Amino acid sequence: MFFGATFFCCTISLGVLSFALWNPKNQHDHYTNYDLKTKKKYHLKIQEVLNSSIYNNQYAAILHSMNDTAVSGKVILQLAIDTTQQNLQIDDELVVYEKLAEIAAPLNPHQFNYKKYLAQLGIYHQLKIPNQQYLVLENTTRTLFGIAASQRLKIISKLQKANFGTDELAIIKALLLGQRDTISEDTYTNYKDAGAVHILAVSGLHIGILLILLQFLLRPLERIPKGKSIKLMTIVLLLWCFALLAGLSPSILRAVTMFSFVAYALYLNRPSNTFNILALSMFFILLLFNPMLIFQVGFQMSYAAVFAIVWLYPKLQTLWFPKNYFVRKIWQLLAVSIAAQMGVLPISLFYFHQFPGLFFLSNLIILPFLGIILGMGILVILLALLNILPDFLVYGYNTLIHLMNTIIAWIAQQEVFLFKNISFDSVQLILSFGIIISAVIALNKATFRNVAFLLITIICFQGWSTYALYNTKQQTNATLLHQSRNTILALQEGTELTFVTSDNTKIESLAKNYSTARRIKTFKTEQLKNAYTYVNNQLLVIDSAGIYPNLRQSHILLCQSPKINLDRLIDSLQPIVIIADGSNYKNYIKRWKATCAKRKLPFHYTGEKGAYYLE
Repeated sequence: MFFGATFFCCTISLGVLSFALWNPKNQHDHYTNYDLKTKKKYHLKIQEVLNSSIYNNQYAAILHSMNDTAVSGKVILQLAIDTTQQNLQIDDELVVYEKLAEIAAPLNPHQFNYKKYLAQLGIYHQLKIPNQQYLVLENTTRTLFGIAASQRLKIISKLQKANFGTDELAIIKALLLGQRDTISEDTYTNYKDAGAVHILAVSGLHIGILLILLQFLLRPLERIPKGKSIKLMTIVLLLWCFALLAGLSPSILRAVTMFSFVAYALYLNRPSNTFNILALSMFFILLLFNPMLIFQVGFQMSYAAVFAIVWLYPKLQTLWFPKNYFVRKIWQLLAVSIAAQMGVLPISLFYFHQFPGLFFLSNLIILPFLGIILGMGILVILLALLNILPDFLVYGYNTLIHLMNTIIAWIAQQEVFLFKNISFDSVQLILSFGIIISAVIALNKATFRNVAFLLITIICFQGWSTYALYNTKQQTNATLLHQSRNTILALQEGTELTFVTSDNTKIESLAKNYSTARRIKTFKTEQLKNAYTYVNNQLLVIDSAGIYPNLRQSHILLCQSPKINLDRLIDSLQPIVIIADGSNYKNYIKRWKATCAKRKLPFHYTGEKGAYYLE
């Protein structure tokens, strides 16, 4: 008892200390400890190339100095796309003269919080640079990340010279090089709906399969003196070489770290120690160096899947042991898939709000061949680098990838088995894990205590779900959302939601997120009207026509850039607040804001302050 309490307190204290040491803002030379209100000269080094937007190339960069003062910290760098200039690469260094801007928070409720996500990575600001307003330095120092990136670009250029299809090459780059930016939206959606999107990200699945391949291929080393030790060192070295080749992304680093410890457990030939090895790799290696990893979805799903496989797979195997070899292998693959899915199901429902019912089919078809796909892919890369890649191997590998894409697309089209827009909150996440854990314990040892705990967790889950639905039915609210070149007013009456909008063709994604988060059962759209009375408030809508009824002491929404005299309107209607949404011209908004400031009248622009709630 004393030892357990002491160990718990020490672990918590170690976690607090680790977070304090990791937190960039606690470093005395971090850039946030300096004045950021004016433009300054920044010296940066590119650390990571991010996905580009329509107008900008985006990078994660490390600050070296600010006005020639040495500083530390990471920022997002946005460079306007210029077709006349070559894109920057990892390890490039540049000097810019600009003002740092804070990462914008989401403007609407239930949207992805990019600001919070970057803060968990230690990034708090961004630099937006106009066309060519920066100086690229020469003869810069190289890092391990830069060397890996240059080798990856070399491999990609070699593969592009081969006769691979566009979609097939994109999948090869994702599977073997960790590059998913060229995958088409349709292909990615197919993999997601089929429950096989994990195949596209180099993670624990790929490293685990690679570990199994290396264990098999290097088995002859065990026959020589100290062969097992040589085999272990070779496997770990090759795993980290693959991690370097695939870009050393956080998901790859955690997967290789985890399976390096698994390889050590296999070397010790102590399968019972697997839990301890996984816990050691998670808590005392990864989380000590970066405690914020625990909040990343990939980290949570990777370890949840591996822990579930290690714990549940042996128990599923004891339920049935077919005598037929072929049937037994199918059952083993199905058992692994079920175990992994049970581990990640609550997390998947919480973050993505959907469940692919045919996950077992896609995994049953793809997983047996994923080892062949990875093995052939590594062979293809090696031969391409040596300029001896034969055409028949290109054709065969391209056909194999094409077949996998076709199968995944067919499974994704079975929409009746895809359950989308599932409302699932943090309490349900915790209780669902309680149900899974207590169910496995009860099935393993059906004592009164274990069965009672299972029933209690099920009742708690049902009780909370009922309460959450009841709470939704009692809600009545109105929210003006922000969207560029559109007006959107969300009116909720219990589980019914009405989206009043000037353009209903642009609201699908926004409406889906809003409805799922608020447990909406029925949803409809309506065209915008001139006035609303809602939640004891009057809302007067003035659009481009500039015509409005005489409703005094109301909330006034200006949309679609109406040509009005705001001073005269204020004198006439004496509004409570002036609201402007994303459908207005920026110069109009600037003028209205100044007028309201002069008249000491509240002004709310959704593009700056976010959604407006009528209370």
